[in-house]
Amino acid sequence: MQGEGPDVGASTLFVRFGVCDLRCRWCDSPHTWQAAKECRVERGRGTGEFRTIANPVSVAGALEAARALDAERHRFVSLTGGEPLLQPEAAAALARGLRLLGPHIHLETHGLLADALELVLPEVDVVSMDWKLASDVRRESDPRGAPAAPFHAEHEVFLARARRAPRVVVKIVVTTATEDDEVDVAVHAVARQAPDATLVLQPVTPFGQVRERPSAARLLTLATRAERSLRDVRVIPQTHPIYGAL
Repeated sequence: MQGEGPDVGASTLFVRFGVCDLRCRWCDSPHTWQAAKECRVERGRGTGEFRTIANPVSVAGALEAARALDAERHRFVSLTGGEPLLQPEAAAALARGLRLLGPHIHLETHGLLADALELVLPEVDVVSMDWKLASDVRRESDPRGAPAAPFHAEHEVFLARARRAPRVVVKIVVTTATEDDEVDVAVHAVARQAPDATLVLQPVTPFGQVRERPSAARLLTLATRAERSLRDVRVIPQTHPIYGAL
């Protein structure tokens, strides 16, 4: 079940790619940052029981697992991570095969790898990109302790290509460290490049280094500011922690 964004609650099969080149303070899946020797595959739809298999998993193997989990009965298959666009050829091939089974393909990405997106874009129905804010996110390659450089320019290039997808969702995770100016820059860029995109302001779920959420008043203020530039702005928290899934 989708646990965040405008399709929250929709039946969704998740395919998680390993390895990520960013380090978000609030990341709820840091086990995906590095390549792993093994991965888990659910034994049956909704069972919550898993079997372990060796990595890397072939595209054919992943498609076989998706069929066994009734992919055709899900509204979406979500390609998530880690960062799927670090493996664009595999992501494109998997999306193509999964789409033939019937579900819509939802790409969850950090929104920085514009060239890789070109390989995958023809095979996806929804591009859901995070707009990372330097107040809470750094690159893996950044010197530890050094301030992160803004991601805005790369995000805008990515969004200029992503807007060709049937649907585009831009998500900003809001924490107590989030600054007005960095949100404003993001909102104005979305308004320039993809004014019909859905902007989701997602209050952070406390995890890892993050211990508290922003207040309701703070979220309302940011949403009101964003609505001056965009038509579809929503405040949507994560729901999957409520029912024990990460």
